[in-house]
Amino acid sequence: MTRLGFLEARALVIESILQARAVPGVEEVALGEAAGRVLAVDVAADRDAPAVDRSARDGYAVRAAEVPGSLAVIGEVRAGGRFGGVVGPGQAVEIMTGAPVPAGADAVVMVEHTRAEDGRVQIDGSVQPGQAINRRGVDAMAGEIVLDAGTRLDYSGIAALAAFGHARVAVYRRPVVAIVATGDELVEVEEAPAEFQIRNSNAWSLAVQVSRAGGTPLISVARDTVEHTRLLLGRGIEAADLLLVSGGVSAGKYDVVEKALASLGAQFYFDRVPIQPGQPLVFGRARGKFFFGLPGNPASTMVTFEVFARAALELLGGQRETALAMPWARLTREFRHRPGLTRFLPAFLGSDGADVTPVDWHGSGDVPALTRANAFLVAEPDHAVYAAGEWIRVLLK
Repeated sequence: MTRLGFLEARALVIESILQARAVPGVEEVALGEAAGRVLAVDVAADRDAPAVDRSARDGYAVRAAEVPGSLAVIGEVRAGGRFGGVVGPGQAVEIMTGAPVPAGADAVVMVEHTRAEDGRVQIDGSVQPGQAINRRGVDAMAGEIVLDAGTRLDYSGIAALAAFGHARVAVYRRPVVAIVATGDELVEVEEAPAEFQIRNSNAWSLAVQVSRAGGTPLISVARDTVEHTRLLLGRGIEAADLLLVSGGVSAGKYDVVEKALASLGAQFYFDRVPIQPGQPLVFGRARGKFFFGLPGNPASTMVTFEVFARAALELLGGQRETALAMPWARLTREFRHRPGLTRFLPAFLGSDGADVTPVDWHGSGDVPALTRANAFLVAEPDHAVYAAGEWIRVLLK
């Protein structure tokens, strides 16, 4: 199996999904339920936007050729109203932002550049025709596509739907994601674990990540036998659009996930990427469904989902494209790591969004440290020492 770099592996995930995905089912939802969903149809403007020439500023609607000068104010117009007359020679109309521009006027002078007294307005500077006017249709013409199918609806998308009269909208069905946590050491959250056991936190953190990426999670737990793991993986493949397996993908005696997947006829695209945490990551396809084998340590599970599985889930949910946001931030103190792998290490991004501080932790099983972080440093494999004040990429949680 070919060894791939971090970005090459992610590109392979995206390419594989795009080549094989089917069009998801479609359902209609109310506007108030559409946030975070993926549009299944193109949305067009039902009228010109704006529908009339309107003022971009508070001020006076004038005939540009008549200023500078002193003009008689013959009325006012505000947003939601209309001036019934015509601006003639030597005249102006007081106008508010968003109001329709009166007939006869071809420019708006900002109120800050005027002096009004005794029913007249003095304008000392010249203006150009069209100044401070948003022309009809400048934002969108009637029939123009304003939202493309495959767009995940954020608050601006909801604003566009509302502006163009869409009280209900067709969206793609949420992909179902089977989450299979593996390990004899796992017990349920409400149980009191023995000293050699741990509560099943990975499945629940993954469920949150899945929901946040637009999927519907289904959780189960497989024990460390090929037979039981194969049974639950088979059920997951049957019931879901994507399978996520947490744990059991390393080289230990009881790491049986790859054997179980192989017995289901799996095709493996890669089984390792040069990152930490998350190096023993598996990606492939079985019985027509894609799967990821995520390492079992909590940080490994979280990071590999965000970097790899999230992209797959978003595309399976109908998104046209997917992006990995890794902005740059400035380190508040020196930071060192072992070269050779791309490392994702917990950090806290300051309120200014520019300064980032490494969070002390004790390895990828340190959940309390992860809760103190709101980002991960992305340390390059050939860059061992970062100085205070140096810029580094971060992966947001």
